[in-house]
Amino acid sequence: MQIKSTHKAGDVAGPELAKLAIEAHGGLERWNRFNTLSAHLIQGGVFWAVKGKAGVLDDVTVTVDLRNEKVSHWPFGSPDRRSRFEPQRVAFENATGKVLEELLQPRSSFKGHTFETPWNDFQLAYFAGCAMWTYLSTPFLLAKPGVESEELEPWQEAGETWRRLQVRFPSDIATHSTEQTLYFDQKGLLRRHDYHVEISGGIAAVHYTSLTLRRSLAYSFRRSIGSSASSRTAMRPPSRWSSRSTWIRLSSAKGDES
Repeated sequence: MQIKSTHKAGDVAGPELAKLAIEAHGGLERWNRFNTLSAHLIQGGVFWAVKGKAGVLDDVTVTVDLRNEKVSHWPFGSPDRRSRFEPQRVAFENATGKVLEELLQPRSSFKGHTFETPWNDFQLAYFAGCAMWTYLSTPFLLAKPGVESEELEPWQEAGETWRRLQVRFPSDIATHSTEQTLYFDQKGLLRRHDYHVEISGGIAAVHYTSLTLRRSLAYSFRRSIGSSASSRTAMRPPSRWSSRSTWIRLSSAKGDES
């Protein structure tokens, strides 16, 4: 079963699974009421140590712009330093918002990297920014212009049957890989997310989520991300990166609503 569609802005036309998933997570109309999402994250795993950045993002607040691909992490290494991520720019600011350092075209700095290649702070901020924007915008990003999706054959795992959606991102969206696969249960809730981390040697990542309802929108409060030689396996790999949210707050132009 393969149903392919290129979505237009604000549209949820296309694969029935894409529509089901967006509605199951709260619906596009409600999602569009909000401009930003903030979350307090507790993170761990061997992944950060491999990159030479153990502890930097263990306890942070992430803020995501839901309209444009912009993300901030605070604190970033010290209480008076925060990151600013956009696809074509990464910067660090002090507590007053003054730019301390910036790097343009950050993705090009990963050329030749493997999984074991350590990162500098700019590279860590870029990875964390595009990762959290992708995670916290899914599945609503399926309605963004240029995002294509098609439903694949069902998947058997953990004694359940999950429906799969292969997603292809346009070049102007910074994310892990051009093609990614989302797995949904029969209610349309996200259970698993596969991709290749192109900026880290293309290693395959298998990402599991645990969802909680907040203000009629479903969010993952727990994430476990492992890696394997192939993402096409029903065997859950050991976790390399774990993430837990203690709170999530949605904000609109009228102020906080959760």
